Amino acid sequence: MLTPLKCTQSTCPDSKKLIRLWDGQGLYLEVSAGGSKRWFYRFKLDKTEKRLAMGSFPDVSLAKARSARDKARISKSEGLNPIEAKKKKKLIGSSITNNTLLLCAEEWLDNHKENWSESHYKRERRNIEKDLAPFLGQRDIASIEPVELLNVIRKVEARGALDVAHRVHLTAHSIWAYAVATSRANRDITVDIKKALKPHMRRNYPAIVDEAEFAQLLKAMSSYSGGVVVKAGLKLAAILFQRPGNLRAMRWADLDLKQGLWTIPSMDMKRLKKEKINGQPHVVPLPRQALRLLNELSQITGNGEYVFPGLRDRKKSMSEGALNAALASLGYKGKHVWHGFRASGRTLIRQSLKYDPDVIETQLAHKGQITHGGAYDRTTFIDERTKMLQDWADYIDQLTFNKPVEHLKRVA
Repeated sequence: MLTPLKCTQSTCPDSKKLIRLWDGQGLYLEVSAGGSKRWFYRFKLDKTEKRLAMGSFPDVSLAKARSARDKARISKSEGLNPIEAKKKKKLIGSSITNNTLLLCAEEWLDNHKENWSESHYKRERRNIEKDLAPFLGQRDIASIEPVELLNVIRKVEARGALDVAHRVHLTAHSIWAYAVATSRANRDITVDIKKALKPHMRRNYPAIVDEAEFAQLLKAMSSYSGGVVVKAGLKLAAILFQRPGNLRAMRWADLDLKQGLWTIPSMDMKRLKKEKINGQPHVVPLPRQALRLLNELSQITGNGEYVFPGLRDRKKSMSEGALNAALASLGYKGKHVWHGFRASGRTLIRQSLKYDPDVIETQLAHKGQITHGGAYDRTTFIDERTKMLQDWADYIDQLTFNKPVEHLKRVA
């Protein structure tokens, strides 16, 4: 058995690099030729000898070393590896100094940033900076009560932004899950308040899907007296029914007017970041009517990057509000929006032209192709979509100019 005095006076002979002074039950003091003295606990686990470092003497006294040994022996008797238990304790201890909600949120954001699209990252950060951090950001995340988080989210509900409130709740849920995983919090309190949030019924974009009403919309668009570029945008939105963000950012460089194709780069598509990087571009066939509109537009905007440049800054693309404002001026505010052309195309092509839903869904870019699957997958339906969009453009013309459409209707 060691004594404090023996530990203090012990030295390593010149003939040895180190010596071990045993105290009992696996604890020993290792004294090196250089004069350093370190505590170790030796034990066996799964028939393998291991040792646990317990600090240097005299910083760790004999009494403290014995206490640490006893705790390690208890851990071992419970089937735990004392070395792993020490690492866990150290990790938890380091977390205690970084346990505010804001610091947890920043770590969580950094952890996921590489796998998120820029827009998703910005939305998550906005939820934190605008709605969570101002009220709870400097609080110890483990000390925050469910009712406190609920009160913060109710401030968002009070703005009438129920959809945003649910998004903030989802952001908080992810932060608390991260805090639990990193030992900053004992449990996820967002589960407690989920049922207390005001229910939010997600509404679809206003869209006209009735054939007769759609014909009236097309007639109104044909008589639109606003700008030529906006009018062409309305017509192309109806013919191609792509996402507004893609159509308004259409670049001349992405168009092949001779082949009749518009190739949207994968990075511009609404996809996860992994899918953007590994995915195929989305190819949109251009029917005759679309090509005619684009050739006319090339005389107006063809010297710039964008087919639909901004009104104030031609180096930027047209805003999403431009076409929605045009539809509102035609009397369709609250009845039909730019995004609604996707629902119109999806419904009427299936209902009136009887095309296969898979072909229509592919045109909507609802089926992202990811390599290697995309490299060998032939389900892009390019031939079927070329024919479908030409039929659809003819159908639009006939609805616009009161011509019969019976010859376009086909058997499912």
